[in-house]
Amino acid sequence: MSLDVTRRRLLVTGAAAAALPIIGGGARAQAGWPNKPIRIVVPYPVGGQTDMIARAYGEYIGRQLGQTVIVENKSGAGGIVGATEVKRAAPDGYTLMLSIGSPLINNRVLFKELPYDPDKDFILISAITSQGVPLVASEKTKATNLKEFIDYAKKSDKISVGTYGAGTTAHMAIAELNTEYGTNIEAVHYRGEAPMWADVASQSIEGGIGSYVAALPVLQAGRGKVVGAIGRSISMAPDVKTFKEQGATSKLFTLRGFSGVLSAPAGTSMEIVKKLSDLMVAAGKDEKTQTALSNFAIDKPVGYEETQTIYKEEAPLTLKFLSALNLTPQ
Repeated sequence: MSLDVTRRRLLVTGAAAAALPIIGGGARAQAGWPNKPIRIVVPYPVGGQTDMIARAYGEYIGRQLGQTVIVENKSGAGGIVGATEVKRAAPDGYTLMLSIGSPLINNRVLFKELPYDPDKDFILISAITSQGVPLVASEKTKATNLKEFIDYAKKSDKISVGTYGAGTTAHMAIAELNTEYGTNIEAVHYRGEAPMWADVASQSIEGGIGSYVAALPVLQAGRGKVVGAIGRSISMAPDVKTFKEQGATSKLFTLRGFSGVLSAPAGTSMEIVKKLSDLMVAAGKDEKTQTALSNFAIDKPVGYEETQTIYKEEAPLTLKFLSALNLTPQ
């Protein structure tokens, strides 16, 4: 459920690939694939969660295929820069993209037009779904669960909850809470989570929605408390109940969302797609790969078939909730 240009290249032993087909078929795999380095385009800056996911899984796939994987960061325009480059690449299994769901889903609403068709220009290979996204109530609310937070909001003329950007899962969640409970919670959008959590800690805002790991300093200092998880449970905080478990009924609160989607240009051979899908699933059981990602609250990859199922179920709902925000497209 889940808010620059080329920054650098990092060579990692490995090969990675991706493709999320909502289309079928594809040419036969090239003989001897892979016989040259594979490139994974990450449409976000170096050092972020998506970048680190790409490097960890790319390293594993490369180890298994005996080929080099190059991770290239092509950030800008909400992922459009990187996605466009992958769309224009040859569908030969040597150019892949690892992104969150936004370039494939959210950008249809957030931008007036896209230089690619999310349904026709990419094939989805494997998805890494998100764990729950926490709502952290600031200390001054004294809330310990969702009901207490809603009660606090109802007693106030207006309260503010931070998000990591307009049009994000956090933004949609605030809108759905207002609709379901009749509250007047204002979404305050930040550029990145660090300043948001600083404002939660200083009691400048009544709460924040974002990464559990990023919120840990606030929680450990006793300046805030997780009152519920949007979507699924959080493995690092198993005692935290989801919004659904606490009675919230909006379907938004059941979506898994995508922390990572491995995709390839449309027309990529299904032999390559299936091979990469199998490798992603296997990497989810690899100790070295999972240790590298242990600080992130994300799930292990699912294969090609399950990826298609999740995407077809969740993409229309995400677009529905996003459209309801009535944002002005860029």
